[in-house]
Amino acid sequence: MSAVADRGTAPRDERRAMSVASGAHALHDGYTDLIYVMLPVWQAEFGLTYAAVGVLRGLFAGTMAGLQIPAGRLSERYGAARILAAGTALTGFGYCLAGLSGGFGMLLLALLVGGLGASTQHPIASALVARAFCGPRSLKALGGYNFAGDIGKMTVPALAALMMTIMPWRPTVIMLGAAGFAAAILILMLTPRFAPAIAPARQDEDRRTPLPPAVPRYAFPTLLSIGVIDSATRMGFLTFLPFILTAKGANLPTIGIALTLVFAGGAAGKLICAFIGARIGIINTVFLTEILTLLLIVAILPLPLEATLVVLPVLGIALNGTSSVLYGSVPALVAPDTRARAFGRFYTGTIGAGAIAPILYGFIGDRIGLNGSVLVVAAMVLLTLPLAFALRHSFAQLQSPTTA
Repeated sequence: MSAVADRGTAPRDERRAMSVASGAHALHDGYTDLIYVMLPVWQAEFGLTYAAVGVLRGLFAGTMAGLQIPAGRLSERYGAARILAAGTALTGFGYCLAGLSGGFGMLLLALLVGGLGASTQHPIASALVARAFCGPRSLKALGGYNFAGDIGKMTVPALAALMMTIMPWRPTVIMLGAAGFAAAILILMLTPRFAPAIAPARQDEDRRTPLPPAVPRYAFPTLLSIGVIDSATRMGFLTFLPFILTAKGANLPTIGIALTLVFAGGAAGKLICAFIGARIGIINTVFLTEILTLLLIVAILPLPLEATLVVLPVLGIALNGTSSVLYGSVPALVAPDTRARAFGRFYTGTIGAGAIAPILYGFIGDRIGLNGSVLVVAAMVLLTLPLAFALRHSFAQLQSPTTA
């Protein structure tokens, strides 16, 4: 019997689930990273400090991170289509509010609303894909779903920067926010309604999955710690990047192009670092990407604008490559029956770190200046190296034929 038949999922429902999940991922990730384009605009409009800028970025990401588990529970009670559509509309409404804001307080409220809506996408859309596909097909489908998010990161900020060359920022973000309402209607119309997953099927899948070899208890917390530092570095740097580019003479379209280059490199980094990890090992890949991140962040500070644009795609590979390797390592360090909870902790920890980091680095930026704070962000990468070294023994066990 085919996998589709086993799960009772028709090909039409598979296509619709994939389309809805991928479209939602692209729009939500685009909304999330649109903030990077808007930060210099809002700073100039409202006279914000770097700390206030960090609060804006951190509030959206923190709300999104902290409410993902409640959003998943709401979808179990009221249905994936309703909650995902409501969240998409709410995120769009947040940007509409941002376009109408007359001060910092209103902007905070707008991003709080946007983060609340954005919390629905990852748990619901990824579960929708996992429900529609099973086995190896599920892994491929989730890969396509993740890539759709990268498409959103590349296109929405670039579109916003382009729109702001012909109209003010307020109508730009209102128009982009209105797209969330249209997307919400499509989600309600197209999302397939699946029956609840059957528990025995999940138990059968667990029985087919061998238990991982014995690893130290500190292995997963150490992996999470690396992920937290890596996420804080990535979000801290991206928060400062528009200001670095502005200091080099970049205008809004150029900033949009620069962010697109970083996100395109990040999308490629997921594939490149997966290949590198298979060839040289997970720990060696972490060392490579983190050291490269440090060197490239430091290198772009003295570079002229044109040279910086050339370096940014490579920096995007390093920034995103580490996270993809770490995420893929979670199942190897936990028992099969705890993987869902482990992924939940990993996502919450890394996204939460990405929410807090811009606020902390913003305070630092107000005290030591832009370049000094960027150097602090780069230096924090060094903390991942001893942690990665501590994990070397755990992954050596996993790769040893005697422990299989």
